[in-house]
Amino acid sequence: MKKFFVCALLATLLAAVPAFAQKSYVNGIDPNYPPFAYVDEKTGQPAGFDVDSLNWIAKTMGFEITHKPMAWDGIIPALVAKQIDMVGSGMSITPERAKVVQFSDPYWTVSRVFLVPANSNLTAADILSQKIKLGVQRGTSEANAIKQEQQEKGYPFELRFYESAPLAVEDLLNGRIQAALMDELPADDAIAKGRAVKKAGTHGKPDGFGVALRKDDKELRALIDEGYRKLMADPYWKELQKKYLNK
Repeated sequence: MKKFFVCALLATLLAAVPAFAQKSYVNGIDPNYPPFAYVDEKTGQPAGFDVDSLNWIAKTMGFEITHKPMAWDGIIPALVAKQIDMVGSGMSITPERAKVVQFSDPYWTVSRVFLVPANSNLTAADILSQKIKLGVQRGTSEANAIKQEQQEKGYPFELRFYESAPLAVEDLLNGRIQAALMDELPADDAIAKGRAVKKAGTHGKPDGFGVALRKDDKELRALIDEGYRKLMADPYWKELQKKYLNK
C-alpha cells in the first residue's frame, strides 16, 4: 500500500510539471541599432524599444525570453539554423526575406533617410547624382534596395558597407563618406546624442517592421501577434514610444 501511494504521488507531481513549466525562446538582435535594439553601455545588457516590447509580451503571454546580440547579416541564417527562435530587432518586412522566414503582423513603420554632416549642403538629389561615397549597413533592406537601384539607374555614387548604422555615422563625421542611408529613427538617435549630422531628405518607401520567425513556427507566430495586440492596447505601449522614440 505504501509503495502504491508513493508511485501515485510521483505520477501526480510529474503530470503537474508541464502546467508550471514555461517555454523559453531566444531573440536575435542587432547590438548596434538604437533605439530599437542595442547593448546598454552602463549595464552591458540588451536594451531598446524591441527588447522591452518583447520582455513585456513574454511576461504577459507566459513565456521566458532572452536576447542574443548577433551580426546582422548572419541573423536570418541563424534563425533558420535554430540558433535563435525569432528576430525582433527592427527588421523590415521584405519579399526577399519572406521567401525564407515568416513575419509577425507589422508593429511599426519607419522611413529611410539620407544622413549628412551638419555643415553639408548635399540634398537627396545631389546624393543620387554625384560621385560621392554613400554608406549603408550591410544586410539591411535599405542596403539591398539602394544597391539594386544603383544597378538599374546608374547612380554614380560609391557604396560603402558597414556592420552598423553608428559605424557609418562615425565615418560620416570623419569625412570618409559624404552621406549615409539608414532608417529614420537611428538617424534621429544620432542627432539626439549630439552627433554633428542632419537629415538630407527621405528615400524610397517606408518600411514595416515585424518579428521574423521560422516558417513552421505557427504557434509562436500566433503567440507573438496576440502579444503585440495586447501591448498596443496597454498604456505601456505609449510609455515605450515616449522613452525610446520620442512619440
